[in-house]
Amino acid sequence: MEDLEIQKLIFIYNADSGLKNSLLDSAHKILSPSTYDCNLCDITFGVFTENKVWKSFRENTNLEMEFLHKDEYKKQYASKFGNKFTFPIILAQTNNGLEVFVGTEEMNAIEDSEALVELIQERV
Repeated sequence: MEDLEIQKLIFIYNADSGLKNSLLDSAHKILSPSTYDCNLCDITFGVFTENKVWKSFRENTNLEMEFLHKDEYKKQYASKFGNKFTFPIILAQTNNGLEVFVGTEEMNAIEDSEALVELIQERV
């Protein structure tokens, strides 16, 4: 992907949007963190607030970023690009369309927000 120009990164959470889903996700993180299935959510947000390291990176980077829940992604992009992705995932919108920037398996192996920031900086 080095020769492709990244126009923006699209972060897609393995969770649906809405207050009810958000409350259920928070409860799941507290009650059964080992079975919570959105590492991107875990890394970028604690139970109630955005991770400080992640927030600082997000606010100070020149990268354009879009954050979507999987239901929002499917409404906005699936008709153009199909449902060929698993979540959580980070996609790069390039001059060639959407490319996988950090796939689900790799995303789920990332330990913390510092590691995510470092990975993004290495790849852009």
